[in-house]
Amino acid sequence: MKQPSRGFTLIEVLIVIVIIGILAAIAIPKYTKTKEKAYFATMRTDLRNLETGQEAYHQLAGAYYGGPIPAPGSDLQASTGVTITIVEATATGWAATATHTSASGRTCAVFSGTASPAAPATNPDEIVCQ
Repeated sequence: MKQPSRGFTLIEVLIVIVIIGILAAIAIPKYTKTKEKAYFATMRTDLRNLETGQEAYHQLAGAYYGGPIPAPGSDLQASTGVTITIVEATATGWAATATHTSASGRTCAVFSGTASPAAPATNPDEIVCQ
């Protein structure tokens, strides 16, 4: 009597590999897009926190903070991988940009008061990313 063979045929294995390849081709771009959205969300959050910190600083000092981030002696700091640059800070306005090390070429910006708009922001107090 002939014993039944065990295992998969070459065709069955190739079909499984093709199906996995198709699923990967669909999933990888969605994963990349989701990661990019997360980077933008982190930069936006940091700029919102900066807005709050700037208003608190203005109430105490009468001018907006224009130094480095993280601010010495302050809770004002950026998330891991995010660099915030205050482009302009005066007694009547400020502008800042945020970049992420993992999102090269992408920038978020905001400005407030009489400060010059930092690209890509065009409206005061509106955080814009590109």
